[in-house]
Amino acid sequence: MARSLLKTSSMLARTKLLHQMGLPLYNSSHGFHEEDVRKQLQQFPGGSIDLQKEDSGIGILTLNNPTKMNAISGVMMLQLLEKVIELENWTEGKGLIVHGAKNTFSSGSDLNTVKALRTPEASIDGMALCMFMQNTLTRFMRLPLISVALVQGRALGGGAEFTTACDFR
Repeated sequence: MARSLLKTSSMLARTKLLHQMGLPLYNSSHGFHEEDVRKQLQQFPGGSIDLQKEDSGIGILTLNNPTKMNAISGVMMLQLLEKVIELENWTEGKGLIVHGAKNTFSSGSDLNTVKALRTPEASIDGMALCMFMQNTLTRFMRLPLISVALVQGRALGGGAEFTTACDFR
């Protein structure tokens, strides 16, 4: 596969090959069931992931939960995956700026979400949540865009991890 990628001269063809290799890191053979995780994460609202795509080919991804220092809620985790899928299909895209609303990048995961997942009633555990986010950030890293994390203020926990998935910080 690597040889065919190097021999391919067309950027579009290389991009398609990279997407073909974009298999998730974790799947049901690892005990990971994405649909179960999605259902559970929908129960934790708050904030949003906003994507603005400019005609110039530059996208702006905003972590928008300023009342909690842009902590990433369950719904935001799902929205991040949706935005990554949208960016995978954005053929006019050249670059992406990732930033947090109100001069804070992100304080990481919303602790209310994490705390609720530690209860016996929760159908997923912390490991499944980590697998979900690892799959999402791996897809993000594989985007055929140049990504820049515009870090203003704090980037803690999962927020710091998100910055490392960007090409530049």
